[in-house]
Amino acid sequence: MHELSQRFMFEAAHTLQRAFEAEGSRRIHGHTYFAEVTIVGVPDRITGMVMDLAVLRERIDEVRATLDHQMLDDVAELGAPTLENLCSYIADRLTCANLTSVRVWREGAGDGCRLPIAKAEAGPLSSTRSPRGA
Repeated sequence: MHELSQRFMFEAAHTLQRAFEAEGSRRIHGHTYFAEVTIVGVPDRITGMVMDLAVLRERIDEVRATLDHQMLDDVAELGAPTLENLCSYIADRLTCANLTSVRVWREGAGDGCRLPIAKAEAGPLSSTRSPRGA
């Protein structure tokens, strides 16, 4: 079993209603976010790949486009623009079988969140679209 990861980044603005450090959070401000998705599987005997990274990057780009240079408060179905909700949002929209984790972090602030996803039994993954966990 191999784990295959791909990192990406996006720039976005948001506000956040919170009890601590509230003043700056309530004003519109932006961050550079970094994210990493991880899938697990057995490499295909012919290609030697768990999944073609070009296909994984294409799928990530579709999700990234909904977040990059956006006002996160306005992104449908995200909810409050927290690291936790960003992990869930990415996981829910990434069409990859055998997704095992999503991590989102902000280097400048030194904080991050990782969402582990229950592993499915994994064989070689095809490059065709399939629902996550299928």
